[in-house]
Amino acid sequence: MKTLVPAVAVWGRTAPSHSITAVMITDDQQTIVTGSQEGQICLWDFSSDLQISSKEILFGHTASVTCLAKARE
Repeated sequence: MKTLVPAVAVWGRTAPSHSITAVMITDDQQTIVTGSQEGQICLWDFSSDLQISSKEILFGHTASVTCLAKARE
């Protein structure tokens, strides 16, 4: 049985200035993490009513972020 997942835009009226190359959702499904071609990692708050708001952006990578993974506890 396939589960339908609705498409969600992670920006408002204007697309972000970075090209998203990787996406990860945390286990609690409250945070979306995106990696970009420009080397940025963005954290987004994701609410149960499908509202997304920016949380923070991390800089410092010198290459594209093409993969995201969570660390074990």
